[in-house]
Amino acid sequence: MKNKFEANSNSNVLFVTNQCNNRCIMCCQPPHNDDDIDAFYAHNERLIKTAPKDTKEVCITGGEPTLAGDKLISLVELIRQELPNTSIHILSNGRNFQLNDYTHRLAVAGGDKLIFGIPFHSDYCGDHDLIAGAKGAFNETMHGLYNLSEEGCCIELRIVINKLNYQRLPQIAEYIFKNLTFVSWVALMAMEDTGYAIKNDKTIWIEPVEYIHQLCKAVDILDQWRIPVSIYNLPLCLLPPTHRKFAKQSISDWKTNYLDICKICKLKIECCGLFSTSKRKFKGLMPEK
Repeated sequence: MKNKFEANSNSNVLFVTNQCNNRCIMCCQPPHNDDDIDAFYAHNERLIKTAPKDTKEVCITGGEPTLAGDKLISLVELIRQELPNTSIHILSNGRNFQLNDYTHRLAVAGGDKLIFGIPFHSDYCGDHDLIAGAKGAFNETMHGLYNLSEEGCCIELRIVINKLNYQRLPQIAEYIFKNLTFVSWVALMAMEDTGYAIKNDKTIWIEPVEYIHQLCKAVDILDQWRIPVSIYNLPLCLLPPTHRKFAKQSISDWKTNYLDICKICKLKIECCGLFSTSKRKFKGLMPEK
């Protein structure tokens, strides 16, 4: 955990708990059932009170942050009090936002500074629940998404691409257009090869070169319907030139890694690079000169 924030960093993180009500099969931060909420709250309180006043963004994550209950609301209120101009990005599986009153109170606490990053694994409930490792997760997350929409919240819909959902990426894009047009943007994300992703390697790992066609088709569908879409965690050299404009500098600065071959690449300054935490590096990397 960080002991201080940096104003311009993209990795100012408040870790709320190791607990989670999902068991996502590619989770990069495998959960534990520790009684840790109070200890993390005390640490996060100190971080917020000593943070630079011009801190651009704070990410709240876990585990599942909503398992902190009212302490998550208190944390958001404290950020708004101490850092009124700072964006607050909450990474949650969205299931507990099916609770109307809780969602409303959290939305009020965060106001227009709140962004919710919610995973959406598939348009098919069976696949979503399998990837999330929790029966009924799809229905609860969908309910949560609609409740967040009712509150006028900013929603980043996150799709982590793996072997179980890559073939349906175009269908997922169509589903989003038909059912979730209220989201602020969609992020299609390459997987970080760590945590449960290593344990479930044979079930979920797929190289980006194998899914680029489906990824680009999904991007085109969303872009055609004017739903903002971004590509996270994929080096530019793996994307066709036509789709590089959708790629973002998405990897936390402390996790970003570039290979020796990247030194001569003219795209490096714009490229997100690779996860330093990943066990393997993507195949097909080729610097552009």
